[in-house]
Amino acid sequence: MRILNVFAMTVGLIAGLWFTAADAQPVSSCLAVADRSLPIRTIALKAASLAQDEVRITFTGHATFLIESAGGVVVATDYAGYLPDGVIPTVATMNRAHRTHYTDTPSPEIAHILRGWSIDGTPARHHVTVGDMVIRNVTTDIRDWSGGRIPDGNSIFIFEVGGLCIGHLGHLHHTLGPDRIAQIGRLDVVMVPVDGSYTMDQASMVEVLRALRAQLLIPMHYFGPDTLARFLGQMKGEFAVETSASPTVVVSMKSLPDEPTVLVLPGH
Repeated sequence: MRILNVFAMTVGLIAGLWFTAADAQPVSSCLAVADRSLPIRTIALKAASLAQDEVRITFTGHATFLIESAGGVVVATDYAGYLPDGVIPTVATMNRAHRTHYTDTPSPEIAHILRGWSIDGTPARHHVTVGDMVIRNVTTDIRDWSGGRIPDGNSIFIFEVGGLCIGHLGHLHHTLGPDRIAQIGRLDVVMVPVDGSYTMDQASMVEVLRALRAQLLIPMHYFGPDTLARFLGQMKGEFAVETSASPTVVVSMKSLPDEPTVLVLPGH
């Protein structure tokens, strides 16, 4: 698996350079893919510095994570307008399936607001560099309240930082075909909603995780221990399962597990 990751990084760098030259976009080292057939808790940003290849991830609850880079960039995912301890992120990403995933009144102190949908009905497109982090998105569809489908209503956000490719699936409502898997590219870490109902059934979500083939999977968006336990039951045997006592984990390429692993961070 490590060999595949190294190969994907090399090919990804070449493809990322081509993408930048053709489209004047930031370099992506995660776009090319090797053979793909095969309760809110009080937290504070950690004062300890990170090595250049390290990323700090803190689960603050529901679908919100803080992603901190060595260069001091702080991202809040599926930001609904509030973070513990009054933390103001550098970047806030949002999705619109429910009010718990976005806000109409984000703090003016947040430098970059990246919405996963577009108000004019066209797909939202983000591909930006913020400090030592490249952030881009791949849109997916969502259901509406009448049972219909809203094209491009959700975004999977990908954060390329410290040599890692980190994906947040947002409020994903359907499985991913080869086209979207190719757009996403390599993921080393993925935050995955596992509620089994508001997003989609757990068996389908496991199918998505098999296709993405990330090494570290962090569950989110679940309601009570029973829901989480059902998801973990489907993952055991195919994926290792670990539970952390801390809502925070520091990740680097060299610290990724040797086998695909589900890491449960406290707080849901």
